[in-house]
Amino acid sequence: MAFKEISNIAIQGIAACVPEHREDNKALSIFHNIEESRKFIESTGVEYRHIVKDSGFCTSDLCYEAAKRLLDELCWSPDEIDCLIFVSQTPDYILPATSCIIQNRLNITTNCYSMDISLGCSGWVYGLSVIASLLDGSTMCKGLLLAGDTTSVTKSPKDKSTYPLFGDAGTATAVEFKVGLKPMMFNFGTDGGGFEAIIIPDGGFRNVVSPESFLEEIIEPGIIRNRLQSIMNGPAVFTFGISKAPRSVNALLDNYKLDKESIDYYFFHQANLFMNEKIRIKLGIEAKKVPYSHREFGNTSSASIPLTMVTQVGSKLANKKLLACAFGVGLSWASVVVDTESIVCPDLIKI
Repeated sequence: MAFKEISNIAIQGIAACVPEHREDNKALSIFHNIEESRKFIESTGVEYRHIVKDSGFCTSDLCYEAAKRLLDELCWSPDEIDCLIFVSQTPDYILPATSCIIQNRLNITTNCYSMDISLGCSGWVYGLSVIASLLDGSTMCKGLLLAGDTTSVTKSPKDKSTYPLFGDAGTATAVEFKVGLKPMMFNFGTDGGGFEAIIIPDGGFRNVVSPESFLEEIIEPGIIRNRLQSIMNGPAVFTFGISKAPRSVNALLDNYKLDKESIDYYFFHQANLFMNEKIRIKLGIEAKKVPYSHREFGNTSSASIPLTMVTQVGSKLANKKLLACAFGVGLSWASVVVDTESIVCPDLIKI
């Protein structure tokens, strides 16, 4: 299995930003009546979502605000940032890489390693492994991991199977090389055989945009979308999540001989309440160790783990042993155990 141990890396801070605009699932016309929306909220745990309102407002804008606040709180100068990783599946452009644009917006030195990673739900954990690897054993000292998505723009507002689940968010995680710290421990997995379980069929280079891409199709009552909007095979994704996530956590703990009880907090990708509770119960973890942010933010893709850390735990993240497990589009999954020291967590930013 794919395991990796990376030493001498500290998470010095985490910040998160969401759009000011807040949508109430109880008020969505996509549901036939109040009872239908109530049942949806009860099962998924998603009552509200923060979503972008204005065309042209991007994930990079949310990540930029989170990064700017975090640099200020840490008293880090932009000239100190040696690497910047942007993890998202909603970039500004097909090209150039959004990380290059953010590097310039933040006035970070041009002597900076910048790279985009196209991953969704598992992206924060994968991104953490990449930026930690860059810092360990190199001349680089400080880095920014920016993870987020504005997935609401990829969902059909006429599709009740996806639209009410997803919210938008951007996050920034500051990491630093520090000798003598306990190692980060990772486990990774990929099953590209399930790539069609979560997909936008058209708009890439396999199926370029055509007039047919914009034609709406009635899949069933309450599910209408075109080929430029996201499709999710709910049953397939559910089966994937409740099998791969527990296996990944157990494999990580077993490989590094860690006691499940030694973990102070477990942070799971915020898929939905029903799935996350199945995973928690399957692993036998007590509820107080598993914070959720579904109710206010929904599923925010690669931002969901750091967003949950900031909004549900905040400064209590300091001096803790954390396990994060992410899973989703790809299909892709990853888990990590991190020991924290002091950590800066500014209040949630809304713009």
